[in-house]
Amino acid sequence: MGQVHISQFDKTKKIKQGKKMPSNILQYVNRKWLSIWKGNPPGLVLILFTFFTSLLMSIPIFYVIWRSFFAGGDRWKRLLDERIPQLLWNTLSLNLAVTVCAVIIGVSLAWIVTRTDIPGRKIWQWVLALPLVIPPYVGAVTYIIVFGPSGWARDIWNNSPLIVDLFGEYSINIYSFGGVFFVLTMFTYPYVYIIANASLRKMNHNFEEAASSLGSTPLQIFWKVNLPMLRPAIGSGAVLVSLYVLSDFGAISMLRYVTFTAAIYFQRQGMDISSAAVLSLVLVLLTIAILWLESLSKKKNKYYQTTNTYRKPLTLRLGKWKLVTFFYVSMVFLVSVLIPIIVLVYWSNIGIRMGALDERFFGFAFNSLKVSGIAAFICMLFAMPIIYLRSRYPSVISSAIERLSYSGYALPGIIVALGFIFIFNNHIPSIYGTFHMLYLAFVVRFLPQTMQAGDSSMRLISPRIDEAARSLGYPPWKVMFKVIMPNMLPGIMAGGSLAFVSSIKELPATLMLRSPGFDTLAIRVYFEAHERIYHLAAPSALLIILMSIIPLRYMLKKY
Repeated sequence: MGQVHISQFDKTKKIKQGKKMPSNILQYVNRKWLSIWKGNPPGLVLILFTFFTSLLMSIPIFYVIWRSFFAGGDRWKRLLDERIPQLLWNTLSLNLAVTVCAVIIGVSLAWIVTRTDIPGRKIWQWVLALPLVIPPYVGAVTYIIVFGPSGWARDIWNNSPLIVDLFGEYSINIYSFGGVFFVLTMFTYPYVYIIANASLRKMNHNFEEAASSLGSTPLQIFWKVNLPMLRPAIGSGAVLVSLYVLSDFGAISMLRYVTFTAAIYFQRQGMDISSAAVLSLVLVLLTIAILWLESLSKKKNKYYQTTNTYRKPLTLRLGKWKLVTFFYVSMVFLVSVLIPIIVLVYWSNIGIRMGALDERFFGFAFNSLKVSGIAAFICMLFAMPIIYLRSRYPSVISSAIERLSYSGYALPGIIVALGFIFIFNNHIPSIYGTFHMLYLAFVVRFLPQTMQAGDSSMRLISPRIDEAARSLGYPPWKVMFKVIMPNMLPGIMAGGSLAFVSSIKELPATLMLRSPGFDTLAIRVYFEAHERIYHLAAPSALLIILMSIIPLRYMLKKY
């Protein structure tokens, strides 16, 4: 009994001295780490890089949570009783309507220009993406000019006795749900169109040929072959549209429709920052719900194709449907591109003759190009590791990193700006007040666009390629850059183009974060259009479009 007592005492003493406990702890931590990654952990470089990226992206959400935590119970109760239910209805109904219609238009246009013999389809392939370079608030202004209470359409309508006799007095109300829905749909469908277009172009014809040999019609091939393979692209594009509608402020404010973003802005203008934080937190929760639903839809839908037997798809002859199809594509182009451009050219001509192209104008252009280009490059650089980690190393950690990386896109730009002001002013004063804050805010806002575009390409790359590279001794980061990156680069580049054109037209974050004297074209467009000085706003809006067309055309060609 005494020997047993001494043995237990010695064992306890050794544990207290730390001779066995560290080993046991390390073994436990190692087993736990391996179980999180299902026995296949990523490299340390990949983990650290993605972790710090997600930390940067989560700055605004931490700010919102912190501010809403100190908002007080009375403020929460008042907002829940009076404001939030109506804002939820306005926001969710608009979001659902725009997302569904944007998906239908984007997918149908992508299929038409990649699979049919529509006349001029090579030109259609890139001009149908042009609405992406037109800021929605600019589109809203152009349609106010056309369909507003004192617009062009009203003058034509009331001056035509035949139209008045048949339909009565002019009654189109652009300041309504229908007006906001129309404008946002016409200027967000390219998010779906670009990604679906790229996926259709890379889709192997062998699948369609096999279905055709079994007697399937072109419509059946679309529903049973093309559409299932397009689900990742459709999901990616739909999320981009949905998140954009949640966070849009410019078009919403121009058309006088109140959603969460407008309500947050009004609270901020009234210096009620706590109420703005509470509303922003609700907006974040909506975003999390949308991303969760998207992840559920993708969980059981994975499609891979090999490249060694790839064949380009054949062109479907439209026959008697050619005229109808051409009319449909032309009408979408007319209302989303041609009418806004005509309005802008009309007012730009007036503005140029009145001296709108001054030295300050070109200074705004240079500032816009600089911050947008830097932001797009950083987005492409940061997106690849996060996509690769989430796709090839699924775990709680990689899911959390991905979700945090989406947080900034759902927040209105003004809240992103407030989060940056709080962090940099208190903790990194050397950057505060410089243009570096501006492009970092753009990265937080638009990195998800690059991630969504790259993710649709990543889902078409078989994991066996990674396994082959790993069997040759490549670490995860080298596999990503040497093997995966060349295959997913078209998607990343297309995502970079989305980030560029979104950055160049970003308004709320620019208003809050620009340093003294560092104004952009977006600021000039918004202020002049808000004051209805259209001859000064139009030249800047046209230049935004022209500066965005060049990279968009290049990216679409590569994609």
